[in-house]
Amino acid sequence: MRTQVTYIILLLVFVGCQKENKLTFETLNLDETRCSECPTVEIQIPKALENSKMAKTINTALKEEIIETLNYDDELEASSIKDAVESFSNGYWELKKLYPEEATRWEANIEGKVSYEDNDFLTIELNSYIFTGGAHGYGSQRFLNFDKHKAKELENWQLFQDRKDFEKFAEQKFRDQEHIPQDSPINSTGFMFESDVFHLPENIGFTEEGIRLLYNPYEVASYADGPIVLTLPFSEIKPYLAKNKS
Repeated sequence: MRTQVTYIILLLVFVGCQKENKLTFETLNLDETRCSECPTVEIQIPKALENSKMAKTINTALKEEIIETLNYDDELEASSIKDAVESFSNGYWELKKLYPEEATRWEANIEGKVSYEDNDFLTIELNSYIFTGGAHGYGSQRFLNFDKHKAKELENWQLFQDRKDFEKFAEQKFRDQEHIPQDSPINSTGFMFESDVFHLPENIGFTEEGIRLLYNPYEVASYADGPIVLTLPFSEIKPYLAKNKS
């Protein structure tokens, strides 16, 4: 009986440790719309709370992505999110000076969430919509993948044992999903892959359903086609991953 009780206690401790390995986040909400005529800027992203290298890596990566998205003023070297908002606003006001009757109020909306986390990896999905005039704005999605043990952000190629092998597998799945015959050129049904050769997208990330390959508008198809998404379950991609997922 004592042995059984001890086993149960150890099991509960083990499960508790597994749960404790997940990072703690809070939602950072920023509404940087500064006046009724100013550009609309709204940001909602996860902020890692731990005092750790991993938390710092995540928060820094998110900050840098937002700065890159909002930087529209070459004369302002943005080093913070507030600097980036100022850069975005400056871009709008400069345009309005040149074309006071034509300039339409700019808009930026950036939202982020944790799309996947286990003991080894964490992925943040960042969605942005930017409108700077014209017929329509531009929406895009970005995946940030992190190695929790090394506390660093991963490049896409670091997710796989052999990137070329995975690319061949992904092409077969892409052709199946998009009804492209295996013996026909990849662009035969209207896609716009460079040189008519399949390639992996710029955005690859983990989700609860598996690994997601995301081609943003204009990447391999027209804006009207929207994003092209291929999700591959872990059961199929396990042999290709740099670290096999259970």
